[in-house]
Amino acid sequence: MMITHCSAALALGLLQLLAVVHGQPFPNYHANFVDIEEQPTDLKWWQTGAFYQIYPRSFKDSNDDGVGDLNGISERLSYLKELGITATWLSPIFSSPMADFGYDIANFTEIASIFGTMADFENLMKVAKQLDIKIILDFVPNHSSDECEWFKGSAAGDPEFKDFYVWHPGRMVNGTRHPPSNWVSVFRGSAWQWHEGRQEYYLHQFVKKQPDLNYRNPKVREAMNNVLRFWLAKGVSGFRIDAVPHVFEIAPDAQNQYRDEPRNDWDNDPDDYGYLQHIYTVDQPETIDLVYSWRAVLDEFQRVHGGEERILMAETYSPIDIVMQYYGNATAEGAQLPFNFLLISELTNSSNAWAYAGTVQKWLQHMPKGRTANWVLGNHDKPRVGSRLGRDRVDMLNMLTATLPGASVTYQGEELGMTDVWISWKDTVDPSACNTNPSIYEQFSRDPERTPFQWSDAADAGFSNASKTWLPIGEDYKQINVDLEKTQPLSHLNVYKQLWKLRTQAKTLQRGETDVKALNDNVLAVKRYLQHDDTFVTLLNIYDGVETVNLQQSFPDLPAQLKVVLVTERSKFIVGDLINCTSVQLQPKDSFVLQSTSSYFGYATNGEIRQLPVLAIYLWLAQVALYLAHH
Repeated sequence: MMITHCSAALALGLLQLLAVVHGQPFPNYHANFVDIEEQPTDLKWWQTGAFYQIYPRSFKDSNDDGVGDLNGISERLSYLKELGITATWLSPIFSSPMADFGYDIANFTEIASIFGTMADFENLMKVAKQLDIKIILDFVPNHSSDECEWFKGSAAGDPEFKDFYVWHPGRMVNGTRHPPSNWVSVFRGSAWQWHEGRQEYYLHQFVKKQPDLNYRNPKVREAMNNVLRFWLAKGVSGFRIDAVPHVFEIAPDAQNQYRDEPRNDWDNDPDDYGYLQHIYTVDQPETIDLVYSWRAVLDEFQRVHGGEERILMAETYSPIDIVMQYYGNATAEGAQLPFNFLLISELTNSSNAWAYAGTVQKWLQHMPKGRTANWVLGNHDKPRVGSRLGRDRVDMLNMLTATLPGASVTYQGEELGMTDVWISWKDTVDPSACNTNPSIYEQFSRDPERTPFQWSDAADAGFSNASKTWLPIGEDYKQINVDLEKTQPLSHLNVYKQLWKLRTQAKTLQRGETDVKALNDNVLAVKRYLQHDDTFVTLLNIYDGVETVNLQQSFPDLPAQLKVVLVTERSKFIVGDLINCTSVQLQPKDSFVLQSTSSYFGYATNGEIRQLPVLAIYLWLAQVALYLAHH
């Protein structure tokens, strides 16, 4: 009889406990406590990495010529360590005449003298190793400089290099020679340039000093494989592949002719890149396989030389179904991190919380199983996030990317809240803008997001002691700089540091499941949860009104209270505050991170993961023990 009473008490006690925890009657089915499969404990270094893009011309000038350099990076690399950075990607540092600021490469295995020497690079690698920061180099496969020895040999008809580039004699119409097709360069005008020496046109999808390499030639593929091997041997941890969708164009037809691309109705400027639909010059099927072959080069190097996995990061603004192919397939591995530019391309200053949630979910839902997400807020080609989405949203966006699953990429200065700098036509140097005119250049210029980094309130923002820097310094450098923000507890810089410290310490943020929801038009919530670990909720109030939300309506399994673990200067809370989950108030443009105040024990009901506070279970067991002691 006593056993029967005990069993009844156990069952009743458990049901009462569940009702209390959930605030509602327990469903009419059995709940089985189960072990929920956790992610592997051996996450690779890049899977939760904080990546930081350095634009070398603008990071730190060590020799006072007004241009940043490798020694400047070495001197300031400890700053990245303070931020919590895992790896830094360097925009091109290779030998170049600088027609496109390093993306026109004359020698793929030499350092540009403006940035330093190979010895300077090797010293940078040494400093990075001491700081445990990995170096990622830009890999620019689509083209070389027209001053590259390969191109010179090709133009001269050297048999070794004759077919290294895409050449064509052109079309003869009524006795007049015309370019082979109507293809337009990304930087405006025809993508074909006549070469007097060879008496043929060569293809350049970017500026005319950047002739496209011919990847239908196996010698070109092997030459570029050797470029990868050269830098891997120098100790780099991977590569960011530049402009990869442009690498292949269609082959000529049986009559050795290239097809014209169709027009876009919305663009009436025949010199503009948007004038055509680029169905023959972008996203050709061979491109994906080429990326897989580069991954094989990296994997082969690792097998032979050991060490941690080397990675590929692929730059592509292609449709998402194409981007996802870069990850790999059932038989071949591709880029570990095809860049996720959705936060750049799909969010605007007027986007609401539903748009934010949809943008995040779009990547996660399309991403193949077993792959790693990544989140990019800005780069050297796009307006800064503070200018694009608002400086008063910088903290919340950094908070969003740091608490989402996978890797995050920060463009230099966005941890400070740097914004675009207006550049006059006279001071404009970007070829994308210089190929236009004073009336429209601002639509095409990338100079505003490339201005020198703001280290201090000293002259030239502590970037250089030169009389003139390569681009003007932002006028706000006395208010937005590293030295000042270090002294302000809730500056953009210190919020960023706290975010990555939390990310590094919290297993849930590294490995946990993700639930992203718009709670209303203005408030976005990101819940991260992991069995046997704490739950985190990131809240963003995207607009200017005070908002009050009930978290338990959207996330019924949350406990009654959550603890504030990270805030910005806009919040009324302080770290350590306990918040009632049924009524959480956010100030205008507010954002903060909340954490469960106790560990949780997971169980499954009808296939859905639920959680119970361990402390509550212990209290219930204590009640049962007392019952047994008295019966």
